[in-house]
Amino acid sequence: MEDILGQVEFDTSNPEPRCPCVLALDVSGSMYGDPITQLNDGLVAFEDALKDDDLASMRVEVAIVAFSSTATVQLDFVTANQFESPKLKAGGTTAMGEAIDMSLDMVRRRKGIYKQNGVPYYRPWIFLITDGTPTDEWQAAAQRVRHEESSKSVAFFAVGVQGADLDVLSKISSRQPVTLKGLNFREMFVWLSASLTSVSHSQIGEQVPLQSPVGWAEV
Repeated sequence: MEDILGQVEFDTSNPEPRCPCVLALDVSGSMYGDPITQLNDGLVAFEDALKDDDLASMRVEVAIVAFSSTATVQLDFVTANQFESPKLKAGGTTAMGEAIDMSLDMVRRRKGIYKQNGVPYYRPWIFLITDGTPTDEWQAAAQRVRHEESSKSVAFFAVGVQGADLDVLSKISSRQPVTLKGLNFREMFVWLSASLTSVSHSQIGEQVPLQSPVGWAEV
């Protein structure tokens, strides 16, 4: 059910702890054609893999921020069993700083909702994918990311598609960015779903070793 703001109403009937993940996705003009097609196909694989695991489908929550000339909330947080992969379109420039700020704000609001409803939660993930360089101010957003990481309030991951400015990405997060092999979005999203599923099966606060991204990333 949606409220007047277009946000999905929080499901208080679900007693499970939540594992939130924001996908911050570059849909600028350089993603036009095969890249955006492969990205959309990868999102379908992500949806299918999460729904295949009963526990993850109740615990993992997904939100999508798409950014081109501006950043927009493509999808507010829903549990994986409600997630329907959108059909993204490419065009415009690369408002990456705005997208990062928007993602961090969404995480902060979501944690507030969890606390209001007495729902425990895992450390939120922000998973940024881009093939370019920011066309807006990004330095303040990067400082926010590093502050949130240092307080263990968020885990930030950056993936550079061919053409991405890895120097900028390396300055945003304390975690080194990785480069996607070709357009292996499907393999990347299968890895992401497996990683979130592993986290969702763990105890809150437990360190969960992640699988190597070697199958889809140049490391």
